[in-house]
Amino acid sequence: MKHPTYYRTTQVDELSIFYREAGPKDAPTLLLLHGFPSSSRMFEPLFARLSDRYHLVAPDYPGFGHSDWPDPKRFAYTFDHLAEIMNHFAEALGLSRYTLYMQDYGGPVGFRMALAHPDRIEALIIQNAVAHNEGLGAIWEPRRAFWADREANESALRTNFLSLPTTRTRHVGHDPDVERYDPDLWTDEFAFLSQPGQADIQSDLFYDYRTNVDAYPGWQAWMREQQPRLLVIWGRYDPSFDFSEPEAYQRDVPSAQVHVLDAGHFALDTAADEIAALIRDFTGSR
Repeated sequence: MKHPTYYRTTQVDELSIFYREAGPKDAPTLLLLHGFPSSSRMFEPLFARLSDRYHLVAPDYPGFGHSDWPDPKRFAYTFDHLAEIMNHFAEALGLSRYTLYMQDYGGPVGFRMALAHPDRIEALIIQNAVAHNEGLGAIWEPRRAFWADREANESALRTNFLSLPTTRTRHVGHDPDVERYDPDLWTDEFAFLSQPGQADIQSDLFYDYRTNVDAYPGWQAWMREQQPRLLVIWGRYDPSFDFSEPEAYQRDVPSAQVHVLDAGHFALDTAADEIAALIRDFTGSR
């Protein structure tokens, strides 16, 4: 490749933050924010397709991938805290202007970053991430019960939320063509979730997910007021989020480009070529 991928770490708030980086540093920057239980690794398909034209930066959050996993007794695993650290990460790398690509957990991290520093945001790319309560469908009822009474529901949530079958379902979802999916995707993620301390880390962070629901109206108001350049990419076979969500984004930002693909929650698993082409068209249409 003309622009190889580099695997780096930098110190942010006394933590070692791992990130992948490729492409010319004077090119438009895409800051890629991963979902659960993935890491910056989920963006490898974009690195292979876009590093000729973009400066790609994909960090691992604390508690994920190759970044530090501080003990939750000493570190607050909240989305406010992750967003703060990711903002400091961007500053440490000198990223003053970028397009945010937000998938799953990348949504609540990225919206907090955007509201804290709107001057840094060139555009938003949202891929299967939610900013409307309606986007959390029936599958979220037991998860809402966990938020309402953590002590009574934590054991059941951990058994389901962190299991191998659920980890597989996040990828395959309702896609009838399961042979398109590399099983390493979910077996590697399950191995990560099975590491010592991960259950506590992910349980704390998911308990904090309730704060995202409370924040949705503010994110929606910001989009309606600011009308950011917005590309919404949605995998139609996503089991995690309701199919009404792309339309909800377009109500907030009528000029948004919305594309529904034959893909799952992690749409880059099977639709990387399409997504790379959509990003090229979107960023070239300014």
